Amino acid sequence: MREKKVEQYDVVIIGGGPAGLTAGIYCGRARLKTILIEKALIGGLATYTSEIENYPGILNKPKGEEVTNLMKKQAEEMGCEFKLTAVQSVDLSGMVKKVETFRTTYEAKAVIISTGGRPRITGAKNEENFLFDKGISFCATCDAAANTGKHVLVIGSGDAAIEEGMFLTKFASKVSVSVMHDEGIMDCNEIAKDAALKNPKMSFIWNTVVDSFEGEDYLSTVNLRNLKNGDIIPVACDSCFEFIGYIPNSDIFKDQINLTPRGYIKTNEKMETNMSGVFACGDIRDKWLRQVSTAVGDGAIAACAAEKYIAEEENYHKLIIEPELPVVILIYNAVDKESQDSLLLFKDVEKLYHNFYAFVKVDIYKSTGIADRLGVKEYPSINLVKHGEIVETITNEITMERIEDMLSRHYDCGCHAKEE
Repeated sequence: MREKKVEQYDVVIIGGGPAGLTAGIYCGRARLKTILIEKALIGGLATYTSEIENYPGILNKPKGEEVTNLMKKQAEEMGCEFKLTAVQSVDLSGMVKKVETFRTTYEAKAVIISTGGRPRITGAKNEENFLFDKGISFCATCDAAANTGKHVLVIGSGDAAIEEGMFLTKFASKVSVSVMHDEGIMDCNEIAKDAALKNPKMSFIWNTVVDSFEGEDYLSTVNLRNLKNGDIIPVACDSCFEFIGYIPNSDIFKDQINLTPRGYIKTNEKMETNMSGVFACGDIRDKWLRQVSTAVGDGAIAACAAEKYIAEEENYHKLIIEPELPVVILIYNAVDKESQDSLLLFKDVEKLYHNFYAFVKVDIYKSTGIADRLGVKEYPSINLVKHGEIVETITNEITMERIEDMLSRHYDCGCHAKEE
């Protein structure tokens, strides 16, 4: 077997939807060497949206493809590279992350996961002929306005199906709902169920599933099959909305990244996962709203967090790991009075002992990254580090005497510093 080529990057982005594209724009602008890997279509599911009318600042209702093409162009202009191939495996442990494709191993300081997901489909006959912009949709928020005054069919009876169905009644003249259960039984919560049953624009076709989708170039009829007697019920409609679930594209991460029971990636507000240097953004995240605008916001945050992580990691190694001398670290908060006093004292200590120790100041006001790497949670604190490990810490009532005592006990030459 031929050995794979190895390429190094600052950041590897996996997935090319709006979240990944935005991350590419921000990483490129930050002068990080970045590559975005997408297995199918740059732009993701957003490219199938016939009109985007709720993205801030865009008034001409462009197609989703027009918007994502502009995002890609902007990312390229910022220096982000693109590769159309599938990721086969990842190794996200350690400082160097590895992303494997068929021919290449991409090594990176940080990885941003933006693999999104895919709507669960019915699997009925002819379905693939009408997906997305040919009559079958998966997003009422995206496509409701395009169905003003029309008849739409909703498949499903869970919370998403019923709530999205009621939203569609604000635009459509009629919303029919195919429910696989007996009359009056739905999978949604009782409040949504009661509201839907009372909605004059909504009607329900009980004990049915989709048998086939029909039409010429565009969907015109959905044939439903009665589960009790097998009868086929043709439903003429202008569009069909399927709300029977969503499948996150997270399989290759499940043994390394913390996922929800449904397979979404857990992150904090900085898009950080449980793995150091690994971030997730967009529809793959465990979150409440999945829209182009929220994906873009996620991507911006993930990229900025990745940039900060890489900078802190480089500083950590340069200032704390690499020095031959033991390192004395002040971790402080610049806006805290006690920290400010400790900073003045620390500068005096540095003047006396600079020949015997390396001195580092870490302000946690904007980021606790380096402090977190050291496991320090109290500020201000003076920390003596040898070979990357803290050997002693001083907190509370930081004085010159306590610092000198610590230094003299851990380094023989420290007691002679004042004689120079």
